[in-house]
Amino acid sequence: MENNQYLEVFIDESKEHLQAMNDQLLELEKNPAELSIVQEIFRSAHTLKGMSATMGFEDLANLTHKMENVLDAVRNEKIQVDSNMLDIVFEAVEYLEEIIFDIAEGGDGKKDVKNIVEKLLQIEKGEVPQEENQAEVAASSEQILEAELGTDLPFNNLDEFELTVLQESRERHFNNFHIHVELREDCLLKAARVYMVFEILEQVGEVIKSIPSVEDLEEEKFDYDFDVLLVTKESRDDVYKRIMKVSEIERVEVNAFNVNQYMESKKQEKSAEQKAQMKKEETGDHPQTNTKSPKTQKDAKKKSVSKTIRVNIDRLDVLMNLFEELVIDRGRLEQISYELNHNDLKETVERMSRISSDLQNIILTMRMVPIEQVFNRFPRMVRQLARDLNKKVDFQITGQETELDRTVIDEIGDPLVHLIRNALDHGIETPEERAKKGKPEQGTLKLKAYHSGNHVYVEIEDDGQGINKEKVIHKAIQNGVITAEQSQSMTDQQIYELIMASGFSTADKISDVSGRGVGLDVVKNTIESLGGSITIDSRPDEGSLFSIQLPLTLSIISVMLVDVADERYAIPLSSIIETAIVKKEDIMHAHNKEVIDFRGKVVPLVHLKEVFEVPVEQDEKDDLYSIVIVRKGDKMAGMVVDSFIGQQEIVLKSLGNYLTNVFAISGATILGNGEVALIVDTNALIK
Repeated sequence: MENNQYLEVFIDESKEHLQAMNDQLLELEKNPAELSIVQEIFRSAHTLKGMSATMGFEDLANLTHKMENVLDAVRNEKIQVDSNMLDIVFEAVEYLEEIIFDIAEGGDGKKDVKNIVEKLLQIEKGEVPQEENQAEVAASSEQILEAELGTDLPFNNLDEFELTVLQESRERHFNNFHIHVELREDCLLKAARVYMVFEILEQVGEVIKSIPSVEDLEEEKFDYDFDVLLVTKESRDDVYKRIMKVSEIERVEVNAFNVNQYMESKKQEKSAEQKAQMKKEETGDHPQTNTKSPKTQKDAKKKSVSKTIRVNIDRLDVLMNLFEELVIDRGRLEQISYELNHNDLKETVERMSRISSDLQNIILTMRMVPIEQVFNRFPRMVRQLARDLNKKVDFQITGQETELDRTVIDEIGDPLVHLIRNALDHGIETPEERAKKGKPEQGTLKLKAYHSGNHVYVEIEDDGQGINKEKVIHKAIQNGVITAEQSQSMTDQQIYELIMASGFSTADKISDVSGRGVGLDVVKNTIESLGGSITIDSRPDEGSLFSIQLPLTLSIISVMLVDVADERYAIPLSSIIETAIVKKEDIMHAHNKEVIDFRGKVVPLVHLKEVFEVPVEQDEKDDLYSIVIVRKGDKMAGMVVDSFIGQQEIVLKSLGNYLTNVFAISGATILGNGEVALIVDTNALIK
């Protein structure tokens, strides 16, 4: 077996340990005297060091080892936690991240770490490395059973060859060890861990026997523990320490195996069995079935603990693509059964539709991942930015368990970075400014995610100075975004949304962190490309709230199919308020545009025939208009179509590389009858 087949597991686990170190370091900064936090960081660093050494990434292992020395000194109260020490450890973690991401991108994991290693050595202040090793030995010794084993249950059937090897090795002053290894119950690739343990054992000696067998271990035909007989010249402590460097190891016991005592006990066992057999034959008793032993009960419990597996996202994408084709064929079957009107066929198709709908829900759920994956990188970023800006910030995260489609997760990270940097730079004031306003010196920045209907909402809220409306209006007029007359009739919401215009900024000077509006147009475009929307609310000296609405998934959506002349279009149901039939005499005109009165609001009409230049043989004079009322935020529009076909679930397909930036079209789908229907981008039409 080769290491590269475990590279993906190594990368995933390394990222998890890095995230754990980041989170715990932030906690340690808040509670410097809490040594239990240091212990958690040390544990992650120690595991990462062992994994790196096993995989052959020397720079990674070296840097982690130096970090481990500093952390060990802290937990032994030889070094005090202060801001300087934390800054250097944070910097070391950044180095580790760069190395691991380089490995993930196919690099060799090589990086010049001399500078940061020297800083860590300075923090260590000349501490002797042997002390750290002695601490490890002392800790390991506490967990090693000193008693030599005679008969042990796993190895009660050694053959003559194995016994001969053990006896000869003992005579030549080798050590015979019985090693019991327990993996963690959340271990994902047990065979990989077994391979790493065996590789270490073969470096220090010779494995005589394993329970279960090597073949069963490679095929993962075991629970979470296994036993090994090892012949080696190494000490018990050295063997223990080497095995513990493998990650996902729960417990290791290294005990001396006395082969002579074993053989004597086997003789006694055989003699006892013969006596028991003779007694049984005399009395005619039959042994009763024993209840499960504690170990058996424990093993049974282990079997039911881990019920998750890791699946490569590419496989899920393939599965999703295949199911999308199934949805298209399902629509085709429904169309055929409707046209043929055959009862048995209709029943079968209806049943297949129900089953495929359940399957669709399962597949979509499989693609859902917690937004925590995005949120996790922000606490350290906020900490560093707050230090750079000389501001005090209490960063609060809620709802990180909220799930989103993986495609959305991949895209939402950068917009959130822009909004958080923006809130820190221009929202939250400096401690001096906040004190003058009677506010606490420490500002609050909240990041929140939650489900509502078929959408996920992400909110970024600060208690800073808010958005200056007058400044926004002045800048907008100066840049030609709006006119002075238009500004008179604009609502607060419309004024705030001006900051997301391209190149718009109210900053007096451009900073390295952000400029109010610089990048916000990109944020808006990215969110709208995902089928979402963003709204802004703000109050002077009370703060601002940026609310992002996102769809749960992007691949399969519910739409309303409509006819426009001889063409069919799909309008996403998430944008539709309702459909209506309007008489021609009810249509009014305002500013040379057709409008209708919809529940007390003036709603402009948009003729899809004109927008998409649909060819019409003759201008039909109809007294009734079929209208689809759609909404974007607080804005509405009525789309005029020829007729409604009905609701349907469709597969969203892109138009390809040749058709980019097509106005008001977000994609296409294949209908049950084989026709292609274009999907209308209602946000673009309303804008």
